[in-house]
Amino acid sequence: MTEGEFYPQPSRSQENSLTDRFSPLHDIHVAGGASFTDFAGWQMPVSYGSDLAEHHAVRTAAGIFDISHMAEIQVTGPDAAAFLDFALAGKISAVKPMQAKYSLLLTAEGGIIDDLVVYANGAVSSTGTVEYLVVANAGNRFAVVPALQERAASFDVEVTDLSDTISLIAVQGPNSRAILEATDGLVILDGQTQLDELKYYWSTGATFAEGTVFIGRTGYTGEDGFELYVDVADAASLWQALIAAGADHGLVPAGLASRDTLRLEAGMPLYGHELGLDTFPAQAGLGRVVALTKEGDFVGRAAAEAGPAAGARVLKGLTTEGRRAGRADYLVFSGDTEVGVITSGALSPTLGYPIAMAYIDPDADESTLTIDVRGTRIAASVVPLPFYKREA
Repeated sequence: MTEGEFYPQPSRSQENSLTDRFSPLHDIHVAGGASFTDFAGWQMPVSYGSDLAEHHAVRTAAGIFDISHMAEIQVTGPDAAAFLDFALAGKISAVKPMQAKYSLLLTAEGGIIDDLVVYANGAVSSTGTVEYLVVANAGNRFAVVPALQERAASFDVEVTDLSDTISLIAVQGPNSRAILEATDGLVILDGQTQLDELKYYWSTGATFAEGTVFIGRTGYTGEDGFELYVDVADAASLWQALIAAGADHGLVPAGLASRDTLRLEAGMPLYGHELGLDTFPAQAGLGRVVALTKEGDFVGRAAAEAGPAAGARVLKGLTTEGRRAGRADYLVFSGDTEVGVITSGALSPTLGYPIAMAYIDPDADESTLTIDVRGTRIAASVVPLPFYKREA
């Protein structure tokens, strides 16, 4: 295998401002009747008419999302694995070729700069080292890239921002595999894992049109699904081919509104809500992501070992009765004492009752919790996360 075999390499110069950026699929979304919202400086589809219908389609059939605003960073070189072990909280050197791993980029003080997915992309360089693709949140691209480049100073690696050359399409839902298999022109490369054998958080290589596609069995909805990394020049034709293949499988275009309620039901954190610079992984239930058993130092290790301050709030799942949902920044009380704050909340389309994630004082009496919903106290119950888990 050659360098960069499975995902697009820089092939053009794009002059994009940091505001009012448009996906390569923007014209398709406009033609499809999408409404838009600003997200990290990008104009992205929020829905195509009914975010509830889009949510239910993902749970029962399939939805297709444009997530081209995400950031992709290539890491190559003889020290790539050692560098990522130092730069990130996880043990990336243990990731096998074509495997993916969820990880965290921490500050020296232990706060979270971003949560990431790292792929060992399967391409092997002339030095015999595996190359990596780091996928960051759109709003954190210009924090993640400089942090990685700075941390690379003592390693023989090259950190390259590929974000402007890659489009990212997600197909999520129980019918997602059938849709990809029926997509005209999408062909798994010889020697690569077929979709029916591809495990969760693994990847495979494919071709489409005259280019290559990197496919991960990953996602942010709590359903089975795939994320497809494709050159921006081929993004529109791939989207249209997926839509055509999905016509008999209930596939619908879906926007950020349904993506948010889907990830909330699945208990998946969102940066800027559940995660941030002032959040320790242990507070967010992500202590397991920090590999304190790996050898050597990594940025944030001492702070992670010390842990958050005594009494620091921890992330909990909450449910309430009725139809009135607690929303982000609503306060949580025990009696007349404020003991927490909601980070994300909604009336769950799948479950039919309000759900929320909130940071709660660890010593709060969980039997007496209420949420202040616009001046009305509503009783809340603490429940394990996730709220929803698909059947295997």
